[in-house]
Amino acid sequence: MTNNVQITIASGVDIVTARLEGRELAARAGFYASDLTVISTAISELARNIVEYACNGEIVLSIVQDRNRKGIRIVARDDGPGIADIELALRDGYSTGGGLGLGLPGTRRLMDDFRIDSKSGEATIVTATKWIR
Repeated sequence: MTNNVQITIASGVDIVTARLEGRELAARAGFYASDLTVISTAISELARNIVEYACNGEIVLSIVQDRNRKGIRIVARDDGPGIADIELALRDGYSTGGGLGLGLPGTRRLMDDFRIDSKSGEATIVTATKWIR
């Protein structure tokens, strides 16, 4: 069994696939039910952002190890318009797409480590890691 999964994201069906693949990989890594739901939710939010704002991209899921910790890393990449103001995008309630503005800030709260690399007019890469407690 592989410790890495790559899913192309271009539609709602791909969001469901990424969520299911992530849940399976996280279970294999040793996460329990409540964290499986948290991880699946984070994957869904990141994949939904790709579909809504960039049209297509990818989610790469990996089981990771850091010293005595084991976890799952989610990397969401797209070639969309980028995020001009990351700090603003991470505020609850801010949305450029007419949504509730809870996706990125909520995902950041759900995960243990969270980073966005993006600039206006360039690709966006979101990296989020959840560690087994």
